Parts: sequence; structure tokens; C-alpha cells
Amino acid sequence: MAGLRAGILYLQVNGKMYDAKGEFTYNLGKPKRTAILGSDGPHGYSEEPQVSFIEGAITDSSSLSLSDLVTIKDATATLALANGKAILIPGAYYANEGSVKTKEAEIPVRFEGTGEGQEL
Repeated sequence: MAGLRAGILYLQVNGKMYDAKGEFTYNLGKPKRTAILGSDGPHGYSEEPQVSFIEGAITDSSSLSLSDLVTIKDATATLALANGKAILIPGAYYANEGSVKTKEAEIPVRFEGTGEGQEL
């Protein structure tokens, strides 16, 4: 079935909408599995935890406080996708440098969660 799959997206943290730009990446924080191989073939797998996150860039504005942004913690970060999915990261905190690229007023952002993310 053909239809809208990608494109417009929205980033919201604790109910505040940010001007999202470009491409975002997310991970629900489910365990990462790695094969355990022996000389006779696969023996099973190991699991290690991953952090849930939403990562991308936002556009700076006169109403955005960089100081407030970089001190966000224990928040709910939500990424709404063009395909109708929403990715929710609970217990989110800002996990980036807080640098701003002035040419395009771009702020790289990463919100990591203290719990597993959810697909809504």
C-alpha cells in the first residue's frame, strides 16, 4: 500500500514544541543481541542494554533558551513521524554538548531516556 512514510516530523519535550530540522534517529533502547560463535557454528547470543534516545537537530530562535535546553532532565521526549507513529522516550535528559552552528542556527540535540522507549 503506497502512502506517506517519511518527511515531516515534530519534536516535543515536556509539551514544548521545538523547530525540528533534517533527519532524526531514534532507538527504543531494547537489548542489543550479539551472536556467540564457536568453531562449529552459532552457540547462542549475548544481550547488552542500550539507551533509548531521540537524536537530530533543531533551529535556534530568539525565544529558545539554550541554558534551559541543555539542563532538561526527567522529561518526556516525543518524536511524531509522518507515517503516523510517535516515539516516546520517558525520563529523558539532554545528552549533547549544547553547541550551536550559527550559519543555519542549528542546534544538534540528543535526548536519552532512563527507561525503554515506546512506539505509539
